[in-house]
Amino acid sequence: MDDTLLLVFSTLDSTLRVATPLVLCAMAGIFSERSGIIDIGLEGKMLAGAFAAATVAALTGSAFVGLFAAIGISVMMALIHGFACITHRGNQVVSGLAINILASGLTVTLGIAWFRQGGQTPNLSGDARFAPIDFIGSELLGQIPVLGQFYAEVVSGHSLLVYIAYAMVPLTWWVLYRTRFGLRLRAVGENPQAVDTAGISVSFLRYRAVICAGILCGIAGAYLSTAQNAQFVREMTAGQGYIALAAMIFGKWRPKTALLACLLFGFLDALAVRLQGVIIPGLDVQLPVQLVQALPYVLTVVLLAGFIGKAVAPKAIGVPYVKER
Repeated sequence: MDDTLLLVFSTLDSTLRVATPLVLCAMAGIFSERSGIIDIGLEGKMLAGAFAAATVAALTGSAFVGLFAAIGISVMMALIHGFACITHRGNQVVSGLAINILASGLTVTLGIAWFRQGGQTPNLSGDARFAPIDFIGSELLGQIPVLGQFYAEVVSGHSLLVYIAYAMVPLTWWVLYRTRFGLRLRAVGENPQAVDTAGISVSFLRYRAVICAGILCGIAGAYLSTAQNAQFVREMTAGQGYIALAAMIFGKWRPKTALLACLLFGFLDALAVRLQGVIIPGLDVQLPVQLVQALPYVLTVVLLAGFIGKAVAPKAIGVPYVKER
């Protein structure tokens, strides 16, 4: 394979891998915020899910059991958020930040107490990890220039959770725009009084929305610790929940445009890895590692700020609903 083509395909392959947790969290945020519940806690739920997945996978030797554990703990935290914001009409931003702080502290504390490895879990191997899936014929088709190589290098060879993540984008769109639940979900985020007048429970709808968000954040966390990496490392989400939140806002709370924003960050992150050690022309010095590591975050903020335009949030977002008597 030509070196330039190999570089392009490897960058695209890395883009899909890096963007996977962002895509899942962005879809989670869309479900929650379309119902009127601000979800700053994407980061915390993903982090808790990553810890639960790695811990259970290490103990049972099964990545799938770890995945269900991640979903379970993430949904539990989502229900705590819902209990504070929906049932007791608390401040949604404060509740989300509390979820993040709780997950950050609890994962490290439990990790140190259980494994004595500085907050990390044991290394995962074998069935305790989600292995890459090579599609049928990928090796043979990889010998065909360009299209075959693209299929073998970019499309094939990802873990199951990567394919689930990208399948969630059209599924989220279909649920939001082609189902009765999606119609009611969007309505409750715009005008909960009208939904209540129609005899539909606003609280029940919002609880289902935050549960959907919890499921997707759990899958994102499991991906980080049992597919992309081989263990849980303290603070391994590294702000990706906040990046996903920004991508969702950039995408104007729509699945397809949020996906593009997530892929943008994934591409910049993949590009930054390949820029490490590059010599600056004319100066004969290497790019500082710190600059390269910060580059995807800085460029994402700059590009989103420059091209976001006017993003109109759901009208009832962040506003607790008080049923009229």
